Amino acid sequence: MATVINMPRLSDTMEEGVVAKWLVKKGDTISEGDILAEIETDKATMEFESFYDGVLLHVGIQEGETAPVDQLLAIIGEEGEDISGLLNGSAAPAADAPKEENTEESAVPTSSESTAIPDGVEIITMPRLSDTMEEGTVATWLKKVGDTVEEGDILAEIETDKATMEFESFYNGTLLYIGIEEGQTAKVDVLLAIIGPEGTDVSGLKDGVTVASSTGSDQKSETEAKPEIKTETAPVATTNGGRIFASPLAKKIAADKGIDLSQVKGTGENGRIVKKDVETFTPSAPTSTPVSTNETTPTPIVQTFTPAGEESFEEVKNSQMRKAIARSLSASKFTAPHYYLTIEVDMQNAMASRKNINELPDTKVSFNDMVVKACAMALRKHPQVNTQWTDNTTKYAKHINIGVAVAVPDGLVVPVLPFADHMSLTQIGAKVKDLAVRARDKKLTPQEMSGSTFTVSNLGMFGIQEFTSIINQPNSAILSVGAIVEKPVVKDGQVVVGNTMKVTLACDHRTVDGATGAQFLQTLKQYLENPVTMLA
Repeated sequence: MATVINMPRLSDTMEEGVVAKWLVKKGDTISEGDILAEIETDKATMEFESFYDGVLLHVGIQEGETAPVDQLLAIIGEEGEDISGLLNGSAAPAADAPKEENTEESAVPTSSESTAIPDGVEIITMPRLSDTMEEGTVATWLKKVGDTVEEGDILAEIETDKATMEFESFYNGTLLYIGIEEGQTAKVDVLLAIIGPEGTDVSGLKDGVTVASSTGSDQKSETEAKPEIKTETAPVATTNGGRIFASPLAKKIAADKGIDLSQVKGTGENGRIVKKDVETFTPSAPTSTPVSTNETTPTPIVQTFTPAGEESFEEVKNSQMRKAIARSLSASKFTAPHYYLTIEVDMQNAMASRKNINELPDTKVSFNDMVVKACAMALRKHPQVNTQWTDNTTKYAKHINIGVAVAVPDGLVVPVLPFADHMSLTQIGAKVKDLAVRARDKKLTPQEMSGSTFTVSNLGMFGIQEFTSIINQPNSAILSVGAIVEKPVVKDGQVVVGNTMKVTLACDHRTVDGATGAQFLQTLKQYLENPVTMLA
């Protein structure tokens, strides 16, 4: 079914946009994560990516043309699909701009009876931070009511269906009102905050809009008084998975210099790391050996049980990430015909090679890095595994982008290593470590979690010897990696102590036949059992 893409709202103040450049043309095949166009907003020119697979069937706004937010931008669907109904306006609302008949929620007072907005006061609503975003959760407020706000200051961190993103202010003034508290979820365009001159009375404005309501055990009745005083604690950068507060520029400089932000002390507001903190940072001597990415254990949830004989439930609100995981994995499991192939790999040579590699200065390679490298090289020889299924065609990816499943407190994310077949083992190790750290801090961008052509999931660090995974569509396969186990093995007719590892390949039978999957595993096994071949 064709999907309508509308002109997105790429900033809080954006009312219209200009298509600066189309990067695809009508008739081109589009994959999720492809950049469709560069769109000029009132603030900057930004890349706009597709969140859908298909063929570009229609371009509604030509290069250089200006159009208001939510006007038809493009239509993506199956090749040859009839879209006349969409063009004539007889179709349902666009997928990325859902309309609801519920009139109880409104972003700003629009009726003639609404209170006029005082001079200098700006209404800020929940922004649409991705093409598929319908609602957002305020993860953290970085400002509180009464704080002075300048244009460019980060107001809050907002959790979308793709990632947790920083949301900055486009206005100067004082934060007069917060409409959505930390942990609350609200639909796009619901009142988020009000900024204006200090002392301005905005009671009429906030009463004229709908704000997000709390859920769960902390919800208060309307008659209960809300405490207005909160104790503010400056955020602290930690190395155990806690959130690190840093400006986007500081993050970029740190990434370029290879600086671990968890070791940097912030001098900005509320302990935020700013540019000068990174530029003047002097690394201290390491006190412990870094932990391998695939050996990181997510923070457990502590469960409080009721006394024996009592039945009780506790409802925990589903995060945007958990909802997205549920949708994508359900769609994969119920549409793609999965089958599984398992093979056992002799890891003796891999263990010896890893030990030798890690004895080199400034080098750290994990077994997971070796698996990723082996997969990338095996995909070169078996392009049928590096495919995507559509109803009319099978798409062969000419590039190899490997997704690496990473456990985070809210569930699972899959950051992507682009062009992994061109990366060395040490490059893979450094990149995976960086992506994993930022995944746990919810700092990955949507672009860093899209575009994979194959996925690796590793539970070996938990002692799991063998398991199966659900395919991360639109991939055709995913590799499940178990633990390395010491056990008796037969070599040259003799029983000796060996170290083996089981890997299981889940395949989509629409694109990968059994013999093809088996041949891929044989090639993978050869690379892992002879690691020197991966260094060529």
